[in-house]
Amino acid sequence: MGNSRRRFVIALWALGVPWGFLARSMAAQAPMPLPPRSSKDKDDDPNSPKVDTKAILEANQKDIKKSVERLFQLASELKTEVEKTDSVLVLSLALLKKTEEIEKLAKDIRSRAKG
Repeated sequence: MGNSRRRFVIALWALGVPWGFLARSMAAQAPMPLPPRSSKDKDDDPNSPKVDTKAILEANQKDIKKSVERLFQLASELKTEVEKTDSVLVLSLALLKKTEEIEKLAKDIRSRAKG
């Protein structure tokens, strides 16, 4: 019994070793990915269009203000819905959808505020 196990393990090893070498040689032949371009490379390009960062920041701030107003409106609506329903007995599907929408909007505001 021990002899058959030993033969089985040796056979598995004998089959696995060539596959391992084949896989290693194939990986060695794969081309190396190019490194990403740094921001210095982008700034040095004279053909690149100039970006008006002030205008972009102002537009971003307007979008954040609109999103915050919408967030406040959704939070107010959620508050009134919670006050109407007894959440111990019934969990409203509309209530869940509104909370998901609030979460999504809050994450969007946070990502815009970070830049």
